[in-house]
Amino acid sequence: MSTAPVPPIPALRRGKSLSFRALSAGFGAVEAVAPRGWPALSTAAIERSAGVSLQGPAREGLERLTEAMARETRFSLFGRVSVRYDLTRLARNAAMIERMHEQTPAIGAAPVTAPLFIMGLPRSGTSFLHTLLGYDPDVMVPRVWQTLYPAPRPRDFDKRVSAVARRTDRQLGIFAGMAPDFPAIHPIDADSPQECSEITAHVFQSLRFDTTFRVPTYTKWLDAFGHDAAFAFHKRYLQALQHGVGAKFWALKCPDHTFSIPGILATYPDARFVVVHRDPVHVFASVAHMTEVLRAPFLREIDPAEIGRQVTERWIDGARLLVAFDRSREVPPERLMNIQYEDLTRDPVAAVAMIYRHFGHDLSPEAAAGMQAHLAAAPRGGYGRNRYQLSAFGINPERLRPDFMPYMDYFGIKSRRDERGAAA
Repeated sequence: MSTAPVPPIPALRRGKSLSFRALSAGFGAVEAVAPRGWPALSTAAIERSAGVSLQGPAREGLERLTEAMARETRFSLFGRVSVRYDLTRLARNAAMIERMHEQTPAIGAAPVTAPLFIMGLPRSGTSFLHTLLGYDPDVMVPRVWQTLYPAPRPRDFDKRVSAVARRTDRQLGIFAGMAPDFPAIHPIDADSPQECSEITAHVFQSLRFDTTFRVPTYTKWLDAFGHDAAFAFHKRYLQALQHGVGAKFWALKCPDHTFSIPGILATYPDARFVVVHRDPVHVFASVAHMTEVLRAPFLREIDPAEIGRQVTERWIDGARLLVAFDRSREVPPERLMNIQYEDLTRDPVAAVAMIYRHFGHDLSPEAAAGMQAHLAAAPRGGYGRNRYQLSAFGINPERLRPDFMPYMDYFGIKSRRDERGAAA
């Protein structure tokens, strides 16, 4: 379950600007007379719309996804239109990445060396850390706009004059109108760092679909299928984005990496990992609330209690996998670092410098200054105060605590009785 997918909002054409009220009224009026199931969602329909022919794991992923959507998700009309747009965009972008490789063979010849993967349970500070690393000009992070409109980001990039950044911000603005709680839960703009689940979604093997939509059979299939093919494409995507940029390494983040470590290591045998740890039982209501907020514009029916069960069961397993990964020594100690949430947030720049030293890097004065400026401009990481009831999702923190005690004991995590609303 990915924590912050890009909302599948159709792009606006230049010169067009629609308010949320106009969008809602227009789609609501059409929905009253639209035939059930329109527009069609199928692999063949998406291929025709995108003008591509999918092969192998990408085709199988899309087939499994659309089958699950047909059986398990009741879309609003806006949801049906948006998801068709989203799946078409993903297929078209994936084809674009392959054309970039074909036209410029040097893209695929360049290695993706020792990428740094940020992991941890949801809302544990991973986004906060990823955002800080995005202020180091020598570190590459995938940006929101790059997962919508794939292209390298030059070192002198200025989002204020970028057409794709402005277009992306318009899309995010529309979604914020439809889901007013979203900016407080996960404040992002076009140039914010984005999760890897948005990259692997291009070959329809991503847990981000499980967050925005209700597709449990697809998620079960993906868990069994694995993530090797997804990360093989992930590397090709990063190679396209890094071409001509000249930074030192990639910093990549997604809580779902917890479930895809074998796929990561199959593609990136020199991968490095930093894992952020936080008392888990008080963050899952926030994850459940985000899932509800993300689904609301697209689904006719939402069951908060079902979301609560989905979130807690998934991350009880995730906590177990983090312990197993640390114990396994699949990567040597110099390529793995654990850090407590409290240590990260107490002095964030000092924590980043410590992480850099562990992996053999120095934090430059320029990067440190950029991070400090961001922290001064965005107290609490830019996150607002969230308001939700644990009981609405059927979540009882103290009943969950025994399930997480092996994880907390192993990593020495201190219990915090009330941590809601802090940096995620």
